[in-house]
Amino acid sequence: MARRSMVRRFFRAAAWVFLTLVLVFVSLLLLFRYVNPPTSAFIVSYSIANPDQEVRQQWVSYSDISPWMSLAVVASEDQRFPDHWGVDFAAIRKALAEYHAGEGLRGASTITQQTAKNLFLWNGRSFVRKAMEAGLALAVDGLWPKRRILEVYLNIAEFGPGIYGVEAASRVYFGIPARQLSAQQAARLAAVLPNPNVLSVNSPSPYVRDRVFWIRGQMDQLSGLQYLKGL
Repeated sequence: MARRSMVRRFFRAAAWVFLTLVLVFVSLLLLFRYVNPPTSAFIVSYSIANPDQEVRQQWVSYSDISPWMSLAVVASEDQRFPDHWGVDFAAIRKALAEYHAGEGLRGASTITQQTAKNLFLWNGRSFVRKAMEAGLALAVDGLWPKRRILEVYLNIAEFGPGIYGVEAASRVYFGIPARQLSAQQAARLAAVLPNPNVLSVNSPSPYVRDRVFWIRGQMDQLSGLQYLKGL
């Protein structure tokens, strides 16, 4: 009886902890729908690991970001962004099918998942983190409009060591504000997002140049700026 009582108390305590965490995250998500996050988990992690390095970030509203930039990241990373619910289950099924066919496991994270991960979580490939990322992404998509998701993502994404957000990236790499980015410049920035600590905007490798060419083609295939006009 005593053992059964201890087990019951343990599960009750675990349930309260889980519910508390859910309430905290939901409260933060509701707040960040209207208030710009002061920082992100990835920025804090970078600052701790590199205390002598400057973090460059300048928040700008969605209306002050070139529409080419939104289209470039959607074309590059998440073409079903306007339609899915934060997690692209069709892309996950396809990735798993390719994995079982021996083609290697590729990522299937949406922009919403990346936003949730960058804002709240840590980097890595553990199933625990991926499960938390997916749960948060579903909550983000349910509580934020798509336009807000893109706005937050473009302001916290890393474009190079210590360079966070499209405004800082635009000024560092091109000497212009984000609202002036051309389609080609937006594609160059989007091309390094898979691994901004290895891929370079200023000194693009053949791989990056190929990605830029591919992204520009996808931007055209998505009907240009009309694709995200309804967000």
